[in-house]
Parts: sequence; structure tokens; C-alpha cells
Amino acid sequence: MKRLRILTFFVLTAVLLSTASFSAPGATNAAPQHGFSSQEYEKFHDVLHPLEHDALPKKNYRRIRSQANLLVKRGNAIVKLGVPNGTSEDRKEEFAKELDSFREALAKFRADARRGTNDQLKVSYSAVHDKFELLAAMLPRS
Repeated sequence: MKRLRILTFFVLTAVLLSTASFSAPGATNAAPQHGFSSQEYEKFHDVLHPLEHDALPKKNYRRIRSQANLLVKRGNAIVKLGVPNGTSEDRKEEFAKELDSFREALAKFRADARRGTNDQLKVSYSAVHDKFELLAAMLPRS
């Protein structure tokens, strides 16, 4: 009986410690999952990645359309951030131009997700993906 209590105590302690290590929803101090220096880039990538590597290869355009509003919302959060702190002076103008291009790609994707053909959606989604990858590559390293 004593062994059972001790074992139960250790199991409960392990469960409590493992759940305590997870951050609360909306917490901003969590370590980046994908290595981006910005939480907005992380959140965008969380939506983008499964669409790129699962839905698009399977030509699951319905899934891409169903996630379009969330992807655009998170993309607009990136645009709203603007040029990140730590960007070198000689790259700030280029970064700003790429952000504007990303914003335009998001608008085209939104329109195609609402009323475009599957081929138009594929093209505009791929443009959003490629422009995001370019921005992510330009992010300052911490």
C-alpha cells in the first residue's frame, strides 16, 4: 500500500511538472518553434506549413480556402509589424519593399480564395508562400 502511494505521488508530480512547463494560451515568452525571431512570423508559419506540405500537394483547395482568412489575418500582422528592429540600415528599404509586395500577394490570395479558380488560388497561394520565405530569410538574426 505504501509503495502504491509513493508511486502515485511520483506520477502525479511528473504530470503536474510537465503541464506546468507549457505556457498559457497567448503567452509571449514561449521559445520560437520554427526559429523565427518574431512571434507573428511563427504564427503565420503555423498556418502556412501544413497547407504547403499537405494540402497543396494533395490539391486540397477546399482546405486552403478554409484557412485563407486566418492566413491573411496572420500575414497582415506581419505587415503591421513593419521592418523589424535590428535590420541593418542598408536593408531597411529593401525589407519595406518586400513587405509591401507580401501585402499585395495577401490581397490577391484573399480574392482568389473567395472567387478564383483552383489554378488562380494555387498561383496566388504560392506567391504568398514564396514572399513569406523571402521575408523570413531577411529577418535579423538574434
